[in-house]
Amino acid sequence: MGAATSPDEALLPPRTAIVVFLTFAFAYFLSALVRAVTATLAPTLVQEFALQARDLGLLAGGYFLGFAATQLPLGKWLDRHGPRKVSLGFLGVAVLGCLVFSQAGGFTGLLAGRVLCGAGVSACLMAPLTGYRRWLNATAQMRANSWMLMTGSLGMVASTLPVQWALPVMGWRPLFWALACLIALAMAVVALQVPPWRSGLSPPQSAATGPLPSVLPPSQSEGYAVVWRNAYFQRVAPLAFFVYGGMVAVQTLWAGPWMQSVAGYSALQAATGLFWINVSMLCTFWLWGMCGPWLLRRGWDANRLMLWGLPLSLLALLGTVVAGPHAGAAALALFCVCSSFVSLSQPAVALAFPPDLAGRALSAFNLVIFVGVFVVQWCIGLLVDALAALGWAPAASFQGAMALYLACNAAAYGWFVLQPRRHNAQHTAHP
Repeated sequence: MGAATSPDEALLPPRTAIVVFLTFAFAYFLSALVRAVTATLAPTLVQEFALQARDLGLLAGGYFLGFAATQLPLGKWLDRHGPRKVSLGFLGVAVLGCLVFSQAGGFTGLLAGRVLCGAGVSACLMAPLTGYRRWLNATAQMRANSWMLMTGSLGMVASTLPVQWALPVMGWRPLFWALACLIALAMAVVALQVPPWRSGLSPPQSAATGPLPSVLPPSQSEGYAVVWRNAYFQRVAPLAFFVYGGMVAVQTLWAGPWMQSVAGYSALQAATGLFWINVSMLCTFWLWGMCGPWLLRRGWDANRLMLWGLPLSLLALLGTVVAGPHAGAAALALFCVCSSFVSLSQPAVALAFPPDLAGRALSAFNLVIFVGVFVVQWCIGLLVDALAALGWAPAASFQGAMALYLACNAAAYGWFVLQPRRHNAQHTAHP
């Protein structure tokens, strides 16, 4: 993982860092599988419960609603109690959510299960990233962040063809019983392998961030005002909401219906397409983990990479909208891969704040992302239904909804470009 021993003793030895990473990666793999499985299950759920597009969007978005609702208390609890205790408490809720979803007799039960699942796994990425801010140096943090996202992509891969193959054999309800058991296993591994949280430790400064205070003034020791007012946070928040949140919304839900309603795929072909979309994201995040530290050492920080890389995402989405029925899995995969530049904003935000604020900064940023996922997922469904009610064909309805989403992404990128460069992360230890 690139962690090195240090006289400070806050950094983990390399072997311990690898074990801790793998422990959190297993939990995050399961959280991503639970998150993305709705796209594969969509045809089954639509048929069994007679769901409309807006119901499907709300159902998938319910996960992110539960996820977002926990982010603000989660950040405080992570800073105070550490990743191990917080992860264990939240994962217990995820087990309950899987069981509720598996027993649902209607849309209300499905939605309640999804909300509980979202709340339960909401610490699976923020907990390790908070720990990495203290346990790993800046270069290792960048690599660990990308490889955690790679693990999430692996979970999304598992949610596609493997789930599609399993459905005729075991059904979707036993699938969620199995997920509940695996999450309980992840809780046991976290309890055994993640180190305790010792207060009062401060990592040594890094070349990427410069000197940072290890302890906040009393007036800033609680609350989120210092995070919301941060100039760099405000600069990247629209990207988090629309570009990052929308990428997740497409990858975890709307890619499947697009392939079926617009490109004319069968259910199995759509699941295959989702499989390859998620494989492409897995490879992308693996490459970010390998190349990110090398690029950072050569002056290509997160801001520069997003500045030059995100226009590719806008062009890929524009091409998908214009091509319509001719844009299938390959076009959607290209859009998601090009959008992955925005994932670099997460470690950049963490490094823009003192270690004592890492949990709150990351959780606040994650809140923006997942509120964005919820809004984009639901609003695309609402727009598709609204345009269909006006007499638009199914393919045209999806194209119109995605065109409006493209306009929102372009506006978010414009905000990022127009903000003063002095707001870049490396110059923003304080608001």
